[in-house]
Amino acid sequence: MKAARPKLTLAALVLAGTTAFGLAGHLAATRFIHDQQARQLDELTEVVLRRSEFAVDFAAASLDELAGRGLATCDPASLQAIRLHVYQRSAVKDVRLVNADGSVICSAYSETLEFDKGWVDRTDMLSSSNSKVMLFRVEQFGGDALGVLRDIGGNKALVAILGINASLFDIMPAELRAHGDVLLALTNGAQLGEFTLEADKALPHSVVFEKSSNRYPLRTAIRIDKTVLSTWNSEAYWPAMAIALALGVLFGVLLSRTRRMEGPVADLDRALVRGEFTPYFQPIFDLRTGQIKGCEILARWLREDGSVIPPMNFIPLAESSGRIGAMTWQILGRALDDLQPHLRSDKDFKLSLNVVPKHLLSAGFVDKLRGTVAAAKVSARQIVVEVTERDELEDLPRAAAVVGELRDYGFRVAIDDVGVGHSGLSRLKGLGANTIKIDKFFVDTITVDASTTTIVEMLVALARDFHMTVVAEGVETEAQVRALISCGVEEGQGYLVAAPLPFRKFIELVEQRSRATGTTPDVELVA
Repeated sequence: MKAARPKLTLAALVLAGTTAFGLAGHLAATRFIHDQQARQLDELTEVVLRRSEFAVDFAAASLDELAGRGLATCDPASLQAIRLHVYQRSAVKDVRLVNADGSVICSAYSETLEFDKGWVDRTDMLSSSNSKVMLFRVEQFGGDALGVLRDIGGNKALVAILGINASLFDIMPAELRAHGDVLLALTNGAQLGEFTLEADKALPHSVVFEKSSNRYPLRTAIRIDKTVLSTWNSEAYWPAMAIALALGVLFGVLLSRTRRMEGPVADLDRALVRGEFTPYFQPIFDLRTGQIKGCEILARWLREDGSVIPPMNFIPLAESSGRIGAMTWQILGRALDDLQPHLRSDKDFKLSLNVVPKHLLSAGFVDKLRGTVAAAKVSARQIVVEVTERDELEDLPRAAAVVGELRDYGFRVAIDDVGVGHSGLSRLKGLGANTIKIDKFFVDTITVDASTTTIVEMLVALARDFHMTVVAEGVETEAQVRALISCGVEEGQGYLVAAPLPFRKFIELVEQRSRATGTTPDVELVA
């Protein structure tokens, strides 16, 4: 019996440990699922708001163009030009010339006036961060519209009438579409658009996610029945439990060690000293021909044992700890060493690198970039600096000055993640970039969501107005290529051609594509 006591003690310890870790795993898994659901719904609410802001940006830019062309009159030639302008921009239903008090003087399509149930005075219009732009609801038979007013001089204004299509807000995951609704409204409570499958269905136990624009008097909201959230994305429960248990065991093992633990920042510092950060190259290609026109370099951590660490596991820490600048210079130097022969032989080939806003605005950034590129004997016009829109540019005038300096020296500047970030399109224009990169979020849905097509068309139209080029990110299928081409996008990037590759595989792909597109200009892309 005495010999059995240690076994019972061990079993009891294992049982106690399993119980403790199981409880911790349950709490962690439940919290993880709840946080994941909240984050996804919060992001969807943000997407609706961004789409709405884009629509207003689009209307305001259209009115700016008409005013700049001197078309703010009611003569027949001007009205005909305005009609053509509206015809080319499907989101805008009509353009009207109004008096300073908001009363209508004339309309490009006078018949649309018959659909109005009412028209507000200027005193009832809502101001925006742009002092020349005001928003208001236009009550119409068959659905309300959004009026965007842009002042022209002191006694006149142009108004764009934006149709509010409910499909613009149809972004809910399939499991939630019948259990919630999406709302767009002005900050004075005037409702502009709503998406719901069952208009009369009550949601007595709902959770609400709301977002308000800091540029326009717009508010978006998503309401979801709480009961459906108990089963949505619940498949993450058991994996999260397993992770929690594994972390608990690992934590115990680590505590048992007597040597002092070093933090992950120290690992980054050692990796920088050893030169373990290396560039991977992802092609940027012509959507029509498949020809590779350039590449974006992406950081990978190549450890001494040969394992490759993906960027999501170290980039956030590098940014928060201030190591991202040194890491960027390290991968750029290596990329230029690798790609220099090709860059010198193909003067139209472009190399793009990501730069976070804080690094862009750091002292000596432009001089350091010039020196690095000059040392590689590569032309500055072949280097594209990509500034992500996910991180807000707190000092836009200073950022615009840096971008202007870069462009003066021949560098090109692209705004990454356009459509899901902080900047409005008016701010993108103020920054003075050459290129916008449409975020993968829109490319993923462009073949199944008509509202996405409308947004991409607006982005392309505005990019042309701002004299910018457009690149679509995350292209994975031929159907997406066809849809993007029909929207006017000319270049893409994504797994359809290749994932980010080490240099040797990348250059082999470039040579293979060059031979193919050299003999067959309209060759179809093959994943």
